[in-house]
Amino acid sequence: MAKKFDTSLADSQATLVDPATPDQFDFDMYADYEKSFHKRCRSFWQADSGVLVYRRVRVAEVFSYDSKEMKKSLEWQLGALMRSIDYKADIPNFLEPWYGIGTLAGAYGADYYWADGQAPITKPLFQSVTDALNHNPSPIALSSIGKHTLEMIEYFMDKTKGKLPVSFTDTQSPLNSACNIVNISNFMMDTVMSPEIVKRLLDQVADLLIEFTRKQIDLIGSNLASPGHGFASSREFDGIGISDDNVLMLSGDSYLDLAVPSLKKFGDSFGGTVFHSCGDWSDRVKFVKQIKGLKMVDGAFSDETDPKHNPAEPFNAFANTGIIVEARIVGNAEEVIQKVEKLWQPGMKLIIVTYCKTPKEQEIVYDQIHQICQ
Repeated sequence: MAKKFDTSLADSQATLVDPATPDQFDFDMYADYEKSFHKRCRSFWQADSGVLVYRRVRVAEVFSYDSKEMKKSLEWQLGALMRSIDYKADIPNFLEPWYGIGTLAGAYGADYYWADGQAPITKPLFQSVTDALNHNPSPIALSSIGKHTLEMIEYFMDKTKGKLPVSFTDTQSPLNSACNIVNISNFMMDTVMSPEIVKRLLDQVADLLIEFTRKQIDLIGSNLASPGHGFASSREFDGIGISDDNVLMLSGDSYLDLAVPSLKKFGDSFGGTVFHSCGDWSDRVKFVKQIKGLKMVDGAFSDETDPKHNPAEPFNAFANTGIIVEARIVGNAEEVIQKVEKLWQPGMKLIIVTYCKTPKEQEIVYDQIHQICQ
């Protein structure tokens, strides 16, 4: 019997770690460790099918109140890298200079609100899409949010001596981003009443996000781990991970017409689109599959990962497409293996993200996954 989602947890996907200062961290050791994975990651990325296992070590504080403190965030994450080495996997962990999901809103004049012990939020600035289009946005890099993000990347790069894999801040889709600045009820009404102006706003947002992402890449350089935040990432992968949770707010056809052009424009600028949505988006699979240049999709596949997770079977539709399915599965060994057995079939290309509590359990799960996916 699968465990139900524990609402008492701040972060069901988190792992407890001890923070480590840069002086305590062996950068050469981790650089060699990371390099040892390059060949298998490159081979998988180029293959038509196969499986990799990623044991994500996510620290809850990094994605809540300590995202504001770059020093603390780095120390937590260095501790996570040290902890990750104990777990058998195919993809190494990486650093994320993360600073919340309202990045784009900074271009329109928003700043973060920080509730005690929480991740930051922004509040909608406009009542309609027309109001947003009548505003002349500034580059994200000039906003307080954007400046902090870039300074955080520079800090990470400096303190890690340019030796560790680093990725983008959390990257939201043009659709998600627009719903951060426009009252979402009115935005959705505009998708029906005024679809052409919605497309104009999403295209404008895509341009702003592309510009800011390029500035991040300029700072990270060859250390870039793609596709980025929330995804198993490597210097050997490409594309950009984009959260598009509001896919669930539109019909499939409306999504393809209104949201996909700007999403594709954004993704194509960085080697292809890598798609994520929270919740159960399985009934949108046939539409998401139609995004040209799509590299990977991500979803939750257990109760402990997301109380409204995806059933496995609809994702078999990605078999023989070359599109990777990344499955996040919080649960014990039995739960993970049951899900993998449902996901795997010949022609599938899977990344299984595990959260096994002990290295021993991780080794058992790792070996069984590779036995199943042959």
